[in-house]
Amino acid sequence: MRPLNPPSKLLTDFAGYLLLERGLSAHTLEGYRNDVSHLLEFLESGNIALPDTETDTLHSFLCTLRDLGISPRSQARALSGIRAFFKFLRLENYIDTDPCELLEAPRFGRSLPDVLSVSEIDAMIAALDPEKDETPRNHAIIETLYGSGLRVSELVELRLSRVNLQEGYVIITGKGNKQRLVPLSPESIRLIEEYLPIRERLKIKPDSRDILFLNRRGAMMTRVMVFYVIRDAAMTAGITKKVSPHTLRHSFATHLLEGGANLRAIQEMLGHESISTTEIYIHLDRSRLRTELLNHHPHYRH
Repeated sequence: MRPLNPPSKLLTDFAGYLLLERGLSAHTLEGYRNDVSHLLEFLESGNIALPDTETDTLHSFLCTLRDLGISPRSQARALSGIRAFFKFLRLENYIDTDPCELLEAPRFGRSLPDVLSVSEIDAMIAALDPEKDETPRNHAIIETLYGSGLRVSELVELRLSRVNLQEGYVIITGKGNKQRLVPLSPESIRLIEEYLPIRERLKIKPDSRDILFLNRRGAMMTRVMVFYVIRDAAMTAGITKKVSPHTLRHSFATHLLEGGANLRAIQEMLGHESISTTEIYIHLDRSRLRTELLNHHPHYRH
């Protein structure tokens, strides 16, 4: 076996192989390259050397993509990219055996919702009626769900005291009372700032004074209300897919992954692990996660 080149050189050589030997389009080539880059991150996080990669390890990686809410289409492309990568390694004599020979696509079932394109999300926003009083709030809700990947339960419970518009982040209390820090897009910040004066004109219920998004009666919105906001916007935009608040969360994860974002950063932003909320950790984490979003999320790149 040949000694392995550094990951960056391997990826460059792999891209050359795809271009010359497979004749893939530039879009597919870039997708394969991103998928393999995420696999290498996954192996590194588990201290697994590339020549020691086994079929079960690759299956675990594909299941991780599913658990992140990555779209079935992107999962299938990742599987194709991984197969092509290990075929390349075998041809170049970097490995003796191909762990993909026994690799089957995980049975993901039908639980994952459709993923919206960026143009479909923009169409939903454009479909909001500018004459309605609740439109500034609904616009901010859609952008915050898609721009930060929040669960609908996290959105309705989002507290003003946990929102830092100056620094551009929110502190979320997710499942199991685990806290995480999530950056806000510049567009989310702008829309929330426009909504706040409207919010202040409501007769706010005492137990909802610290809740960001309120209904007309000044109380915390329900998850069902947010579902109708998203569904109605999608229907008005002529989108025939089944769309819910969770669709925006899955779209957030898929678009970040397809844009080349770090897998670990996506996991953290989706709230799959607890993080500390001390002042120092917040500063460091905010900077790193925000960089991932600025570089890879469609609505951060205006």
